[in-house]
Amino acid sequence: MRSLHYRGTASAPGLVLALDALPGAVCHGVALAVPEADKAAVLAKLRQRELIASAYVERRLPLRLEDGRAVAAITYVIDRAHPLYCGLSLAEQAEIIACAAGERGSNAEYLFNTAAHLAALGLADADLDRLATRVRKLLG
Repeated sequence: MRSLHYRGTASAPGLVLALDALPGAVCHGVALAVPEADKAAVLAKLRQRELIASAYVERRLPLRLEDGRAVAAITYVIDRAHPLYCGLSLAEQAEIIACAAGERGSNAEYLFNTAAHLAALGLADADLDRLATRVRKLLG
């Protein structure tokens, strides 16, 4: 999705990852458990951060943990009808990411950090890695 705040601006949007609720889609990742006493405060902070552009829909979705347990979790899924949703080619994404920056830093830094953290967690993503390689080439 386009980022007008954290990794881009209204005049030069960046790009950030977003969950897309396509039929049959699967996402492997990390679920964070929050102590009951902290849930309201954590949810308020998440909403402030994730709903800044109203491009996400807050949903409670089922998760299957590594130990086999099924739990429900709060997630933020892109609204495909929102103007910030975009479907771009790898080349288009790379061009945008190589140039964009927002209040939280450069879009390239976001991409490189995300790819590195996913790899460190054993969740490397081949498409994200190809995108990072292309952005690095553009940056020289």
